[in-house]
Amino acid sequence: MSIAKKLGIAVTAAAFATATMGSAFAASHSGKTKLRIQTHFSTETLSGKMAQQYVKDVQEMSNGEIEIEMFYASSVVKSVETFDAAVNGILDCDMTGGAYQTGKNPAFQFAGDLMGGYGNPYQQMSWMLNGDGKAALNKLYNKYKMEFVGWWIPGPESLASTKPIRNTADFKDWKFRSPPGLATKVFANLGASPIVMDFNEIFTALETGIIDGADAANLTNNIGLGLYEIGKHTNYPGFHSMPADHLACNKKVWDKMPAHHQKIMSVAMEALALRNATINEVKNAENAVALRAKGINLYEWSPEELAKYRDAVQKGWVEFATTPEAKDLLEAHIKFLKGMGAMK
Repeated sequence: MSIAKKLGIAVTAAAFATATMGSAFAASHSGKTKLRIQTHFSTETLSGKMAQQYVKDVQEMSNGEIEIEMFYASSVVKSVETFDAAVNGILDCDMTGGAYQTGKNPAFQFAGDLMGGYGNPYQQMSWMLNGDGKAALNKLYNKYKMEFVGWWIPGPESLASTKPIRNTADFKDWKFRSPPGLATKVFANLGASPIVMDFNEIFTALETGIIDGADAANLTNNIGLGLYEIGKHTNYPGFHSMPADHLACNKKVWDKMPAHHQKIMSVAMEALALRNATINEVKNAENAVALRAKGINLYEWSPEELAKYRDAVQKGWVEFATTPEAKDLLEAHIKFLKGMGAMK
C-alpha cells in the first residue's frame, strides 16, 4: 500500500520529505525516534519475516521509544531508489543493499558483495566488526549523507534457472535477472546476458520467458519468491554471490537520535545478523533436501569450474575498482582475507 493511501491523502514526495524532516526534529526533542524504513524483501520471504523481527526487537528493547514503520517489497520506491529516498527525507532508512548504489560510486559494490571473496557470512561479518570494516564503510556512506548501521548476510546465494547451470559453459547466452554492479560484468564476461530488474519483476519475467534464470537470493528466499515453480535448475552450495543487506540511515536523522537509540539499533542489527546467518544455514540445507525430492536439479560445481569463476571475479574486482573509495575498500577486504589465509 502506498504512503498516500496509508495517510488517506494525496502527497507529493517533496511534501512527504518536508513532513519527515519536521517529525525527525520533533522526535529528537521528545525522547522518541520515529523511523520509516524500506526493505526490498516481501513479507512472505524468510528475510522479510526477519526484518519484521528486527522491528519488534528494536521497539521492545527501547520500551517503545523507537517506533519503526517498515515498508516491504519496495512499496514506496524501487529498490535502487531506496537509498536516495532516505537521503532526501522520503524515508529515514534504507534496508536494501549497498550494491544497488554502484551507479553513484563503484565502491558500493565492495560495501555489499565481493561475489565469491568470502566463503561464508561469518568471515564477512568479521571484517565489518573486527577488521575496522564499519569505519571504512562509513567513510563512504557519510560522503553520501548516510550512516552505515550494520549488515545482515543470509549466506551464499543460489541461482534459479529454466536451463541447466552445471558449469561456466552453461552461462553462454543465458539471459538472467541480475542485480546492478559487478555481477553484470562478471557474468557478461562468462558469456551470459544480464538484465537488471527489481525483485518484484522476477517471477513474471521468468514465467514469460523474458529471462532464463535469476540471480536473486539463496535457496530459501528463492522458494519464497516462487522461482522453483518455474525454474527447475539451481546450484547448491552457492558460490557466486553473498550480498550483505545493509541498514543505512539518513545521517542527519541518525545524528539527532539519542545515543542509546543508536546503540539499540546497532546491537539489534548484530543480533539480526547472527540469527539470519544461522537460520539460513539450516533452512538452505533442509530446502536442498526438499527440492531434490520435488525433482529440482541441484548442481554442485567442481573445483575446476569454481576456479574459473573465481578467476573471472578477481579480474572483475580490479576492473570495477575505478575510484579511490573503491580501491580503498577493495584493498581493505583483500588485506583481511589474506591475513586470515582465505586468499593467496
